[in-house]
Amino acid sequence: MGEKKIKLPALNPDGVSIKGSNYIYAPRGQAGEYAPLASNAYRGCGHCCAYCYVPLAIKMSRKDFDAGAAPRRNFLAELRKDAAKYRALGITEQVMLSFTTDVYNPFDTSITRPAIEILIEHGLAFCVLTKAGTRAWCDHDLYRPDRDAFASTLTSLDERFSKKWERNAAPPSNRIDALKAFHERGIFTWVSLEPTLDIEASLAIVDATHSFVNLYKIGRVNYLPMTKTTDWGDYTLRMLDTLNRVGARHYIKKDLQSFLPPGYPNPLRVPQHH
Repeated sequence: MGEKKIKLPALNPDGVSIKGSNYIYAPRGQAGEYAPLASNAYRGCGHCCAYCYVPLAIKMSRKDFDAGAAPRRNFLAELRKDAAKYRALGITEQVMLSFTTDVYNPFDTSITRPAIEILIEHGLAFCVLTKAGTRAWCDHDLYRPDRDAFASTLTSLDERFSKKWERNAAPPSNRIDALKAFHERGIFTWVSLEPTLDIEASLAIVDATHSFVNLYKIGRVNYLPMTKTTDWGDYTLRMLDTLNRVGARHYIKKDLQSFLPPGYPNPLRVPQHH
């Protein structure tokens, strides 16, 4: 009798995600512009960002979403199963943590480090996008300069402004401290300038942080009245002037791409590692 053939997992048409893998998946739409793969360890968040679209997207009441974060049921076991599928196909892409939660939320972070360790164990890279600031430093030893990345969302340098919009998130100064710390350790850092709640504030962030930020991802704000009243064309051109003046790498998201000069280079997948 011949040897029994091992059936390998099947790729989705995107060429990077695996069919039937629900805990490591390929995000779509605006989220897909941030990373090829993602995983969400918790349900809920607790940073209480007034602009957050996630409760609507996952059909969760804003009250419950803002009340705190709890680990998804059997998450680590299911993550391990999915990670094994990716290892079987030799896929080593970065997995974004996270889009529909924050793995360093103010409540429960008990499975964050084990989740990262599972990704590493199975040959995957990872990137954390967080508003937790230096609370994320507890796992800095897991980051590999040639594989992984640390990122933060910034909407303003003004702490009162941030407190209004992102009530329980770390203050901007603390998020900046975290970016500096990871940068000094040799880790690739990037900043999400989305949502843009104030044009001048976003421009000021680039001027203040470009010496320790490797990449900026720039978008607009959605689902708020200012979406329709802001001159996004003027903002895009002013942002390009600022980014190019300081020599900062960047990606302009689809919502703003119609305002780019003809032929302007805007690669989607800038490598997020050193």
